[in-house]
Amino acid sequence: MKKAISVVLTAAMLLTLALALGGCGGAKKTLTLNVYNWGEYISDGSEDSYDTVAAFEAWYGETHDQKVKVNYTTFNSNEDMYAKLSSGAVSYDVIVPSDYMIAKLISEDLLLPLDFKNIPNYANIDESFRGLYYDPDDRYSVPYTYGIVGVIYNAAVVDEADAAGWDLLWNEKYSGGILQFNNPRDAFGTAMYKLGIDVNTTDRAAWDAACDELLAQRPLRYGLVMDEIYNYMESGETSVGAYYAGDYFTMLENEADGVDLRFYYPDPTNYYVDAMCIPKSCANKELAETFIDFMLSHDAAVANAEYTYYASPNRVVYEDADYIDEMGEDAMAVLYPGIENFKELYNRYAYRALDNATLDYMNTLWEKVKIN
Repeated sequence: MKKAISVVLTAAMLLTLALALGGCGGAKKTLTLNVYNWGEYISDGSEDSYDTVAAFEAWYGETHDQKVKVNYTTFNSNEDMYAKLSSGAVSYDVIVPSDYMIAKLISEDLLLPLDFKNIPNYANIDESFRGLYYDPDDRYSVPYTYGIVGVIYNAAVVDEADAAGWDLLWNEKYSGGILQFNNPRDAFGTAMYKLGIDVNTTDRAAWDAACDELLAQRPLRYGLVMDEIYNYMESGETSVGAYYAGDYFTMLENEADGVDLRFYYPDPTNYYVDAMCIPKSCANKELAETFIDFMLSHDAAVANAEYTYYASPNRVVYEDADYIDEMGEDAMAVLYPGIENFKELYNRYAYRALDNATLDYMNTLWEKVKIN
């Protein structure tokens, strides 16, 4: 009887201890990973696509005997992302900014250096995308996608003779059907490329000239947009818009009857890289690095490239025969024009991080553009 009581008491003590340990982290709790990315920028399981986030959660659970939950949220522009991150009001583990914003985040000590022992798939990244100005020692970022800004137009409305250069976005023949970027860096970029102005200049007179160009465009515009451009262009509600090359193919898939979307690269234009980084707000750096590594693995990287239509700096993607066949020759020609010359063109045309005085001046002018 005493032995039975002793067993019961021992069991009760063990249960109490287990509960206590569970309360202070002894038992395995579900890990949380907060990922902040652009909209429409990952294969998410829709339309029978590969669900990259769900695949990571399942793989991690099986590999590490530990559940993980990814909280995946999106932003519309680098500036929106920066405002949230720099405010300290939110906490993210993985973010995917563009190059010039990465340079700014590094300069403000807002990113953590990466431990590449946890990212072995980094070996898949082509040499053309290493040592670029925004992270010259490749310490803080892993390239996710890259691309070139071009002009999308509806050939059912726009004369082919007009489809050249940046002038199309200011052509009065298409008044009321023109879309402009709803972020200052890209919007001013279109005006500066059109005027032959260095997009990284600190000359305020040059920024004033670009502002005047955007104000002159104002009566011709349907509106300032980011992801809203999809619906407007696909439906034929608008006829001209500047946007990122990969998004053109998404629009092409969904264009309405009577809409004939086409695309070209103005010269010069912006070449850019978006890369995965870990901000200082990260709660679990090793988990974040594991997620980045998973995104570079074959199945995830190919699925993301196929779904988003963005060009990949990852060799396992653009050398994959099935991927090439799936995309087709026309898409590959648009997405990967002269990849061997990418670094040269990138260094010539890419946005650089603006100094704070120039950045503040640009934002002041941008308010004027939006108000007017």
